[in-house]
Amino acid sequence: MIAISAKEARQIDGKLRDEFGISTLVLMENAGAAVCREALKTGKKKIAVICGKGNNGGDGLVCCRHLLAAGIAPDLFLASPVDALKEEARANFDILLKLGQRAVRLDETGAGGLAAKKYSLIIDALLGVGFSGAVEGAYAGIIASINSSSARVISVDIPSGLDADNGTAMGCCVEADMTVTFIAPKRGMLAGAGPGYCGKIIVAGLGIPPYHLHRPGGGG
Repeated sequence: MIAISAKEARQIDGKLRDEFGISTLVLMENAGAAVCREALKTGKKKIAVICGKGNNGGDGLVCCRHLLAAGIAPDLFLASPVDALKEEARANFDILLKLGQRAVRLDETGAGGLAAKKYSLIIDALLGVGFSGAVEGAYAGIIASINSSSARVISVDIPSGLDADNGTAMGCCVEADMTVTFIAPKRGMLAGAGPGYCGKIIVAGLGIPPYHLHRPGGGG
């Protein structure tokens, strides 16, 4: 299975935007819809979607909207203040507000509530391939709560806290049952402890034939 580095993943995102004119909002839409399709296949109805402030969180917000469209009312949790959401993630959050979706800050209610509410499925959209450093503070608490839950877990692109290049946990890491990754698996998902954290790996496209990404000048 071909795998790419975190740097290559960023280069491919840039290629899709700059060469093909596919905006970040469109990429986010395709990613979130792909995660929702896998979530619906599980048949689970009591779903929590947990979003960080970046594009990974934006993918989760799109997934939340598609779940609503499918007749499922998920609980939405934000790990950061609304004002901290990056531009495209904030745009998708605002759409959800117009649809009547309520969001709860996890640090206000306590991350332990995730386990207490006994969700059947948790969507992990906390941290993406661009995260570096150590997971600590509120994010570490959220990940611990996800891992202590009896829910099935689907991670968006990569389990939160997993190093995308070497497969090590950056302090702590979500233990996913499934990871829906985009374009190609990241190297860390297949190396070291990565496979154990990822569970089943589903590779989803982002709206363009994959061979175009490997033409001269591409990032893959």
